[in-house]
Amino acid sequence: MMQKMFGALLFLCLSLQVAHAADESAVVSLFEGTSEAVGTQKKGKAGDASSQDGGILSFLNFKPFKKEAPKLNIADKERLSAFEQSVKLAEKGDVNAQLFLGYSYLYGENGAAVDYDKAFEYYAMAALQNDSVGLNNLGSLYYSGIGVERNQAKAAILFQKAADLGNNEARVNLAFILISGNGVEAQPAKAMDLFAQAAADDNLTAKFMLGYAYYTGKLRPQDYKKAAEMIRAAAADFDEAQYVLAVMYMSGLGLPQNYGNAVKYLRQAVAQGNVEAMTALGDILARGEKYNQDLFTAHVMFNLAAVRGAPGAAEKRRVLEERMKIEEVLQAQAMAEQFREKPSALTAYIRQTFGRGVRTYVDKAE
Repeated sequence: MMQKMFGALLFLCLSLQVAHAADESAVVSLFEGTSEAVGTQKKGKAGDASSQDGGILSFLNFKPFKKEAPKLNIADKERLSAFEQSVKLAEKGDVNAQLFLGYSYLYGENGAAVDYDKAFEYYAMAALQNDSVGLNNLGSLYYSGIGVERNQAKAAILFQKAADLGNNEARVNLAFILISGNGVEAQPAKAMDLFAQAAADDNLTAKFMLGYAYYTGKLRPQDYKKAAEMIRAAAADFDEAQYVLAVMYMSGLGLPQNYGNAVKYLRQAVAQGNVEAMTALGDILARGEKYNQDLFTAHVMFNLAAVRGAPGAAEKRRVLEERMKIEEVLQAQAMAEQFREKPSALTAYIRQTFGRGVRTYVDKAE
């Protein structure tokens, strides 16, 4: 009961702050036509890849934005731990301490046991001070129903407020909500504007989404040059960007046709476990038309794709086996068994937070 009263009071305070914002109508309109799903999630550790990967919009991977413990007061060093000192500082209104404690209770780190209610309370303290990280993380908890009843509309308003303060993670979070209409009225045009704002500040997730929109001509005028520039930037780390960039090199759209570069980016995506890249690389190496034929590696690629459920990959593997010696097939199978995908921090973050295949958000937008 106390938790619900605290949440209601918190949101009333935040709503009053939002009501005085310059773009009041843009924020309040998020409530129109919404269906507020209610249900409390208490299971699973926040950000656990086993529960979040492949899900839609969990917003619970705060690991890349971990807050360190505030510096200790010299007088307290001998009698208080860093965690205990943080509690004292948080009670006095220290935002960094509040964020540190919210993170600690959310993930059960820094000497704290997992406690979603306390995580919510400490992030709420930071949010009430208009801290953009606190607002964004509190919105994530509301969206996923961690420590509070799930409420996507409230999450959207908190993301909006954090975005107004310049928080790029909040801009991206809100953009994914608006482009999908997940819990709020779909506003794909506004979603793309938010991606554009975050992309201007070098957010690679936003750059990929905006670049893909330019590539397809959906939600943005088709512009292959802009698409190539943005997708190439994201391809430094993101597997899906590497795959799309390879497709652009194969087709010659926005970039000079170059199968050497296509294979390079496909290999990078494969290393991160991208199934589409496995199939595409296998096709190129099996045909041997625009790039040197390599049936052995093609078999490895089709094998990896097949065990991950790629349509048609098992049949392509079977066809190749008819053209290979038995010892080559056995060696290729052994190599496939030894493969371990190694997603980058960015790829892992996007998968856990927004799911795999994020470009489908653009494809499905109306």
